[in-house]
Amino acid sequence: MSAVTDREPITEFRGRGIVPGVTEAEALVTRDPISGFGGIDVATGTVIEPRHELFGVCFTGKVLVFPGAKGSSGWSGFFQSTRLMGTAPAAMVFNIVTTKAVLGAIVTRIPTVVEASPNPLDVIRTGDLLRVDGDTGVVTVLRRGAAAAGSPRVRPADSIQ
Repeated sequence: MSAVTDREPITEFRGRGIVPGVTEAEALVTRDPISGFGGIDVATGTVIEPRHELFGVCFTGKVLVFPGAKGSSGWSGFFQSTRLMGTAPAAMVFNIVTTKAVLGAIVTRIPTVVEASPNPLDVIRTGDLLRVDGDTGVVTVLRRGAAAAGSPRVRPADSIQ
């Protein structure tokens, strides 16, 4: 039996899978919508929008849990560029379904679940280990992360004193 099926889930969310595939990775959570153009550095997979709560934080290889996209229709092109440069998130989980966010997930080619219930932003914390199943629309918290015990907000490493 594989390690994936041996784990007892802490909690599950059911939504709609819009990009197929299954992955397990650490969560990176924000309550702020994310901007593509001017909001992310595609070369590093880092949020560069100065007023964003994840400013300076890298999302590469993480499950990006966020409300949805903001900004122009170029959003999808910027997230596709993260795939091409190897800096994309491992998966996306969001609730505000817009064409730019859905197209961004599709061209990034990462498992994506939308409109999950209960609201993932109310339960999932940065550092939690998640399984995102874009085939079935299920997001599972497999393990609580160290950051989950404290503040749900993430600070970039260079701002920690």
